[in-house]
Amino acid sequence: MKVLLIIPPFTQINTPYPSTTQLAGFLKSNGYEVINFDLSLAVTLRIFSKEGLTKIFSTIAGQKSKKDQYIIRCLALSQNYIDVIDAVINFLQGRNQNLAYRIINEDFLPKGKSFEKEIPEDAFGYFSIQDKAKYYCSLLIDDLTNLIRNTISPHFGLSRYGEKIATSLSTFGPILKELTRTTNLIEDFIIEETSKKIRDYKPHLVGYTIPFPGNLLGALVSSKFVKDNFPKTKIVFGGGYVNTELRNIKDSKIFDYTDYITYDDGELPLLSIINNLHSKNKPKNFIRTLRRNNGTLIFSENDHNELFKHDNFNSPYLAGINPDDYISITEMLNPMYRLWTDGYWNKLMVAHGCYWQKCTFCDVTLDYIRRYSPAKAVTVVDCMEDLISQTGKTAFHFTDEAAPPTLLKEIAFEILKRKLKVTWWGNIRFEKAFTKDLCKLLSLSGCVAVSGGLEVADDRLLKLINKGVTLEQVAVTCSNFRQAGILVHAYLMYGFPSQTEQEIINSLEIVRQFINLDFIQSAFWHLFTLTIHSPIALNPGFYGIKIKSSTRNSFANNDLLHEDSTGVNYYKYSDGLNKALYNFMHSIGLAWAADSWFDFKVPQSNIPAELIKSYLDNSYKEIELNDRMKVLWIGSQPIYKKSNDKIGLQIFGNSAEGNWKVDKKIGVWLSEIAKLSSFNSERIFTYGELKNSFPLGEKEFEKFIKTKVWKEIREIFLIIL
Repeated sequence: MKVLLIIPPFTQINTPYPSTTQLAGFLKSNGYEVINFDLSLAVTLRIFSKEGLTKIFSTIAGQKSKKDQYIIRCLALSQNYIDVIDAVINFLQGRNQNLAYRIINEDFLPKGKSFEKEIPEDAFGYFSIQDKAKYYCSLLIDDLTNLIRNTISPHFGLSRYGEKIATSLSTFGPILKELTRTTNLIEDFIIEETSKKIRDYKPHLVGYTIPFPGNLLGALVSSKFVKDNFPKTKIVFGGGYVNTELRNIKDSKIFDYTDYITYDDGELPLLSIINNLHSKNKPKNFIRTLRRNNGTLIFSENDHNELFKHDNFNSPYLAGINPDDYISITEMLNPMYRLWTDGYWNKLMVAHGCYWQKCTFCDVTLDYIRRYSPAKAVTVVDCMEDLISQTGKTAFHFTDEAAPPTLLKEIAFEILKRKLKVTWWGNIRFEKAFTKDLCKLLSLSGCVAVSGGLEVADDRLLKLINKGVTLEQVAVTCSNFRQAGILVHAYLMYGFPSQTEQEIINSLEIVRQFINLDFIQSAFWHLFTLTIHSPIALNPGFYGIKIKSSTRNSFANNDLLHEDSTGVNYYKYSDGLNKALYNFMHSIGLAWAADSWFDFKVPQSNIPAELIKSYLDNSYKEIELNDRMKVLWIGSQPIYKKSNDKIGLQIFGNSAEGNWKVDKKIGVWLSEIAKLSSFNSERIFTYGELKNSFPLGEKEFEKFIKTKVWKEIREIFLIIL
């Protein structure tokens, strides 16, 4: 049995979406021949190539519709685009880096509307030629993307295809209309790349992961070709979009393009499908799988509580994936934003589900949130080492809903114990467990950034969301991350049920203060969307809303239209909020009043101008230590010179140095602590052991930890958590 797992257009161009490689690892461990195919990347590379652009410009030139000045200019420069595109992609794949010196020359690249963006003078330092060249190339790709969207296919985007059609698709009709019309050039590329892979590999089973609405049409275009030309090849759909939007599907027409739809974690359902294909004459036994039989939809649960424990996950298997083929682009100069599109990231999930699972806007009733199943730190770091050996890349993105702080602490310990030099980032909750010490430990292990939900930036609404955090807590946590040198991205929300216009403006002011204090480096506003699987949808009256849309659609059932009792038109705030945030992230307008970003009358903020700063000033206190806490020495072995009963003590760090005079016994004690509590020690030293080993006794220890010497050593060279 040969299995082909496909990432459909369009997902990411800098790194593979992780679901297929994770499933491939599982199937490989069960003895099946399996490879991945990033169709999204293959089509992207096809489009942005000399051959692809030649066809694109030829198609545009042959169109009879009237062309605007922008399209006329692109056509006039078509040969220039065709001549440079292979060199540009080669550069964005990390090859031929010295081409940067030519790329930044004003006459090397043809320039369209994207180059009209204002670039701050200090955006690129003297040694940032590579970054500037990457940004210029990204603008060129953006120009071509806009051209294709305006001429070849309105559905096209670098990370989506037909997203607007697939979002909240109540019936299959609109997507069926797209599938039965004449294909456009982008869809021809999808079909041709699918054909090449199917004919070359000859799979018995093809699986498509459909994580987002913007993957559905691309997957269907590809699977339609397989169905039409390779009818014996079985097809299965799964992924995030399927799990959230297609749980109650009643229209069987989608089964003209697939044989099976699986739900929740795909390992066991996929294995059950393969087993059933092997056992032709035995009774069918599917797990969490929907199929069509004689026109009737049949759903089989049959898992008997056989849920896949996350600690048992296999290392992702990257057969069919070449990390060097992926493209790094810079969509925005903001350093945190670059993480999503710049550079190859090995993707891992350290825990299945969410350990909090209480937010009222979230899909807490679905398995991907509801069932919390963490892996052991050893398992995660074993997997990291395996991925490094497969890809040669040491950068990791933990894709959890919210990575648990306790598990991150253990992972950091394990990384440092093994002396791995890795870079990683992930999604977290802004909770008090992220102390200064923990943030410092995470930074030492390779953490460079975190993202988390600040959401409505209002304490009343945070309580209504059941977020489990306050603005004060978020401020302290963000400050701890920043002091450790870790970038912070905040997810923001507006239009939450019962949010007033005053609270919208106040939220913007809070965000301004966070950015002005450098507590967060980037953020993104989301307009609240009511989903059918959230606690709010189950009890709309409590939140002051009325559901207006049907919950019994024949196709997708996820997003719900609703009416808020406040009567506020939240849509009209979108432009002002986004404009303000974009400028804040470029250090523009941080002194402006929150109401100045809107072209209509809004309330003035009534938030004190230094509210967030006051939270930090008033709330800081030393964490309460207990004897079980771990002690880690992160400085050099102390150097000391004897001088009667005192010694001169000197300690070095990579970016710090300390010099003190201490009692001789204390100096020797500190030297011993440094040995016992280093990452190279056989076991972790505890705070109780540190306290009990103090040479002058417990009472003198309580005095010593209040001295300037201890406080400075504790701040710079000692982590206790």
